[in-house]
Amino acid sequence: METFFINPDITLAETLPPRFYQSQEVFEKLKETVFLKTWQWIGDAASTVPLNETVHPFVMLPDFLHEPLLLVRDKDDDIKCLSNVCTHRGNLVATNPGKSKGLTCMYHGRQYDLAGNFKYMPEFSQAKNFPRACEGLRQFSMQDLCGHLFVSLDPSFALSEVLDKMNERIGFLPLESFKRNDTRDKEYIINCHWALYCDNYLEGFHIPFVHDDLNSELDYGNYKTELYPHMNLQIGYTDGGTEIFDLPQGHPDHGKEVAAYYYWIFPNMMFNFYPWGLSINIVKPLGLNKTKVSFITYVYDETKLDSGAGALLDKVEKEDEVVVESVHQGLQSRFYTAGRFSPTKEQGVHHFHGLLAKYLNQ
Repeated sequence: METFFINPDITLAETLPPRFYQSQEVFEKLKETVFLKTWQWIGDAASTVPLNETVHPFVMLPDFLHEPLLLVRDKDDDIKCLSNVCTHRGNLVATNPGKSKGLTCMYHGRQYDLAGNFKYMPEFSQAKNFPRACEGLRQFSMQDLCGHLFVSLDPSFALSEVLDKMNERIGFLPLESFKRNDTRDKEYIINCHWALYCDNYLEGFHIPFVHDDLNSELDYGNYKTELYPHMNLQIGYTDGGTEIFDLPQGHPDHGKEVAAYYYWIFPNMMFNFYPWGLSINIVKPLGLNKTKVSFITYVYDETKLDSGAGALLDKVEKEDEVVVESVHQGLQSRFYTAGRFSPTKEQGVHHFHGLLAKYLNQ
């Protein structure tokens, strides 16, 4: 496997080469070196495990990592994420969400409690050295942001560092009061490599050229990107005439007209905060040339829906799809090698490419 290099000096750096986006070998390696080591948003507690002694089976990134997992909320209201694979013969332990006081594999009757501890197995009284410590269900790392749940299979960094930094700006919002509105949820299938979609999201450089409506709501000249170890923030300021946040005293942006906070968490999660609420975008690889993007909607102030920078999200998405699919086609060229980064407008893309190279080279 070849190595990738992104010069940390953006004024000298070149983008990832086309072979990063073209190689099936690189695509497969990203599963273990990047996605296995990072975090995924898996839903909110109220929607997945709303009551004590409930379970919610799900798959981490279907058709990519495809790891069977299980959310459980026990009688003491503790929420855990467990492997949903029986340690006897690999059968799925739970197949349906709902109330449950314990877990029993339907194949041979192996039993676990809601913490994943092994409890009982029929016809094993003569088995020696049984039960072993490994007979229980594996538990995975989980983090919580006001009821929003994140899981990692083998984390390389503490998500709390990311969430603490996010809270510096969005902590004043009553996020636990935001209501899921699944009538506004959408999924898009895009014919491109998943990282190209992230490349596009991570810069406002293209906004005046691609998004006329969005550009009219934002002050492009003051568009700002802030970088952190595994996250970056794009701040959409406005010069008036659109919905803005009512920022409290002591807020880092108090006195400024902020229309949107766009948070990206490495490698594939976007949390877009608007005065009306939150749009979560999860970029899900399906194949080397195909990506699914899920838009999940949480509403805070219905009176501000369909206005400001958070309006016409479907139109903006369709405009982005045209661009990223065009770039995907262009990267098939025999004569394109790599590009350069705008030092003033593409800090986020440079940051993303640097992280991808770092993780792939480990």
